[in-house]
Amino acid sequence: MLMGNCLLLFLWCLLDKSFVSPLHSSSQSRMGKEQHRNLMAHRKHGMMGVHRVKRGWVWNQFFVLEEYMGSDPQYVGKLHSDLDKGDSMVKYTLSGEGVGSIFTIEPSTGDIHALRSLDREEKPYYTLRAQAVDVLTGRPLEPESEFIIKVQDINDNEPRFLEGPYSATVPEMSPVGTYVTQITATDADDPTYGNSARIVYSILHGQPYFSVDPKTGIIRVALPNMDREVKEMYQVVIQAKDMGGQLGGLAGTTTINITLRDVNDNPPRFSKSIFHLRVPESSPVGSSVGRVKAHDLDSGKNAEVEYSIVPGDGGSMFDIYSNKNTQEGTVILKKHLDYETRKAYTFKVEASNAALDHRFLHLGPFKDTATVKVNVLDVEEPPVFSRLSYSMETYEDTPVGIIVGAVTAEDLDVGNSPVRYSVEWRKDSENCFDIDPVEGTLSVSEALDRERNTEHNVTVVATKVNNPLLSSKVTVTIKVLDVNEFPPELAFVYETFVCENAKVGQVIQIISATDRDMPAVEHRFYFKSPSQTRNRNFTIRDYGNNTAGVVTRRVGFRRLEQSMYLVPVVVEDGGYPIRSSTGTVSVRVCTCDTDGSLFSCNAEAVFFPMGLSTGALMAILLCIVILLVMVVLYMGLRKHKKKDTLMSSKEDIRDNVIHYDDEGGGEEDTQAFDIGTLRNPKGIKETAQLQKIRSEDEPNQASVCMPNEDSEDIRAYIHHCLLENSTPPYDSLVTYAYEGEGSVAASLSSIESWVLEPKEEYRNLCDWGPRFKTLAGIFKEHECKDTEKTENEAHTEALNDRLD
Repeated sequence: MLMGNCLLLFLWCLLDKSFVSPLHSSSQSRMGKEQHRNLMAHRKHGMMGVHRVKRGWVWNQFFVLEEYMGSDPQYVGKLHSDLDKGDSMVKYTLSGEGVGSIFTIEPSTGDIHALRSLDREEKPYYTLRAQAVDVLTGRPLEPESEFIIKVQDINDNEPRFLEGPYSATVPEMSPVGTYVTQITATDADDPTYGNSARIVYSILHGQPYFSVDPKTGIIRVALPNMDREVKEMYQVVIQAKDMGGQLGGLAGTTTINITLRDVNDNPPRFSKSIFHLRVPESSPVGSSVGRVKAHDLDSGKNAEVEYSIVPGDGGSMFDIYSNKNTQEGTVILKKHLDYETRKAYTFKVEASNAALDHRFLHLGPFKDTATVKVNVLDVEEPPVFSRLSYSMETYEDTPVGIIVGAVTAEDLDVGNSPVRYSVEWRKDSENCFDIDPVEGTLSVSEALDRERNTEHNVTVVATKVNNPLLSSKVTVTIKVLDVNEFPPELAFVYETFVCENAKVGQVIQIISATDRDMPAVEHRFYFKSPSQTRNRNFTIRDYGNNTAGVVTRRVGFRRLEQSMYLVPVVVEDGGYPIRSSTGTVSVRVCTCDTDGSLFSCNAEAVFFPMGLSTGALMAILLCIVILLVMVVLYMGLRKHKKKDTLMSSKEDIRDNVIHYDDEGGGEEDTQAFDIGTLRNPKGIKETAQLQKIRSEDEPNQASVCMPNEDSEDIRAYIHHCLLENSTPPYDSLVTYAYEGEGSVAASLSSIESWVLEPKEEYRNLCDWGPRFKTLAGIFKEHECKDTEKTENEAHTEALNDRLD
């Protein structure tokens, strides 16, 4: 092979003799070489001119074998230039990858050698640069040329499975040719050179169960009806060989672990045909009796077994539960057992697969049956009552000691022990009954009252004499029957109405009744009118359904004659003895429309027979009110006019009213306020002036008010006037209205009239007694003011005269 490679290299060099670098264009290389040849010719021959020079050798790559094992450096190739005449005037240089460490060149000859062994899988080629220079001048004779030294591949790497070992699964009972998995091997050798990387697959171990495709590495089932239950795991060894599987090629192997996946191709099977179980008769409902198991050779869901009891005589007492974890069937108790009634039970249990595969139904039914025999074990039990519960009745007036009823219990065991009875005492309920410990008869021990407790629940305990620890209980319900004690009564206080235009037989009210007694059956009430009285207006009609109606017996009612009727009603019950009571229904007479609808039951209904409407009645009432107001005003005006007549005289001194803000000093107090000041705001200043004048004239008042000889006659006259009934007393309070400052007429009160008649004498008032002392002072103040005013006018006139 080495000789063949060298021959190919030699032929290639003969065909291509140009000494041009692959990285330069041919035109540039040609021009450089021609110039170089001309220069060399001129140097050697001493002649000028242009001569055609022969081209040098051209190369682009060399080959070197990998994994060279010789002792001498491996010869790679030779560099040579046409300018080299063999006179040792040309020197060859080499640069690039691995120069000096891997590759070396003989400067004078251009021979290239590899100093060590190379591996193509580490580096497939090297790029180097070569140049020919003049030995004397050191100038390059040709441009630098680049070339490649390629490491030639040899078959030194075997195929390898990078992901092995492999695992795969395939369903059991699969047909021939079923795909299992695919494996792939890789070869590091050059796939483009020779057959070093061409791989062929073969099976070394695993036949005749599986096969492999030589080119693709696909593994398939080669044997039909492989059963997982016979063998589940298979180990297959696959070989991958290069060189196309030829002799001398390198090979690699891997292992594939193939598992057969389970399918439901096996039915469940019981290990035995009969299962014997035992259970005590005292076992509670729901307790476990025993277990049965059917085996299924499949796995996973295909091995899940469901158990059921085949309908039959003994299967009604039991049930079966399927345990998916253990694949067992647990027989549980469905009803209570009684050894004395039945000592053994036999039934069949069926086991079947939950998930079926239709491809294998032809193999037979996927279920199995077995017989289960259950023996009941005898257990000593407490006494058993003849009933689960007892119900009794008695009247509430039953005397103490009377038997109400009896309970019965017996021992069903073989020993048949005697039984004793007792009543379970409870704090939260009344214990009104006793029991005979031997006979089991219940009797009344306390007085009963149905209205307080209608039902009694008594717990009776039965105990075995041979074994007192064994006892049982039963509930006895005793209903207290009612004795008719209370009379029935009307359900409500009935108040209804009847129209004035009512007709005979008209129902005006439906009534019902209640009764505090509680009979065993529903109440039955009877209604009627009292027999001792005859009602011509109303009667009672019993409807027979515990209701009755109040019915009219005549036509027309008049509210003016009678507005209210009281209808007696007799109510009887259906108890024994019969109880009755009398109630009353109130019936008002009202006015209704023509269709019988209620219009009014008020007082205005009296006017309806006269044909007056509500609006007319309101108008009449309004007129009456207006008349009353006018009468009141008229009487008030007359009274006021009479008072004005009494007080109209100017000589009447009672037109001044003295008002005191405090208790005062009685009749001797003269420091009072003029009522005119209180009524007229303009009188405030005048009142102040009068008080000032009064204080100045106090020394003169003594002389003014001295009694004279006529005082006795005046006192007698005043006393006579006070005794008259027609004349009001002088100390009466008379109120005068003040017109106000804005009035044109000014005040109308006589209190404002301060000017006295010239002929009036006020000094004689002091002779009338202490009551007129204050009045005399007031007149004196007015006289002083008039005098002062006259003097001022006279003084003014005098001044005017002087000025004139």
